[in-house]
Amino acid sequence: MKILVGLSGGVDSAITAYLLKEQGYEVIGAMMSIWDDSIPAPKNKDVDACLGPEDKDIEAVHKTADFLKIPVHILDCREEYKKVVIENFRNEYKEGRTPNPCVWCNAYIKFGVLPLTARKNGITFNKFATGHYANVIFNNSLNMYQLCKAKDAGKDQTYFLYRLNQKILSETIFPLGELKKEQVREIAKKIQLPVAEKPDSQDFYCGDYNDILQFPSNPGDIMDKTGKVLGKHTGIWNYTIGKRKGLGLSGGTKEPLYVINILAKQNVVIVGTKEDLYSSSLTARKVTWGSIPVPKKSIEASVKIRQQHSPAKAVITPIGIDRAKVEFEEPQMSITAGQSAVFYKDNIVLGGGII
Repeated sequence: MKILVGLSGGVDSAITAYLLKEQGYEVIGAMMSIWDDSIPAPKNKDVDACLGPEDKDIEAVHKTADFLKIPVHILDCREEYKKVVIENFRNEYKEGRTPNPCVWCNAYIKFGVLPLTARKNGITFNKFATGHYANVIFNNSLNMYQLCKAKDAGKDQTYFLYRLNQKILSETIFPLGELKKEQVREIAKKIQLPVAEKPDSQDFYCGDYNDILQFPSNPGDIMDKTGKVLGKHTGIWNYTIGKRKGLGLSGGTKEPLYVINILAKQNVVIVGTKEDLYSSSLTARKVTWGSIPVPKKSIEASVKIRQQHSPAKAVITPIGIDRAKVEFEEPQMSITAGQSAVFYKDNIVLGGGII
């Protein structure tokens, strides 16, 4: 069986390729090239990020491929990445929301455009594999593939993968799903992998997001809940829900102030107290149910509203085809429009949507 492995230049994808080759599979490496030179190169080059100049990553991918003695291809995915990820990133910030580009990149580029581009370039393979910490099982009673949490809870990446559909899940392998990160590092050191000590990517982009947004200055008011103007902002995209530092407000308030809402049409940032950041419900759009049939009535599940959030008990009520109302058992802090709400039942990822 031929398996195409998405290589990034890091240790996780390299060990994925190594493990599959050790199991007797014919392994082919592929790296997606997504860097667009129209974006200024980030000044902080010491921090490894997903989006940035790719020279070092390409070099690392070739070293890995040479070490493992597998073929490797650098595939041009720049145009699709720009259309899907960068344009969504800009549009969401323009509307006062805070997007998660990793969700769109994984669903439509890494697991969509990359293998499709490989096939268009004449590369044949049976399955696609990545170094994500996640698992896929087949539920015989539902006759469906299901995305499941990884064994390493601290590294689990299912939050970013919830939009993967049945076709993708049926064709995907996650060799690291049952391993701890420490085990992966140990294997890399034991076999003397060239990228064994390479740090993990820390963020989507390590530079200033304004390098990507490239919006002209658009000053507006910073108000409290009563409509009192407390200061000025230079663009709503510089603010996210829960932001406290760098608001540029003069003193005069007894409690620290946080961004609690962003009104894009009015070009206004609303601030309030920490208490104002808590909410008991949210509405999700573009909802997808990747691992179960679309529910016809309310269901109980745990919901994660950002990657580092502990899933909270909630009742999810479908609204039409692709929307849902989520009502939490207890109020949650900093529910942020543009981020993803991901639905879990034990270790199974039921689905999710955009807040």
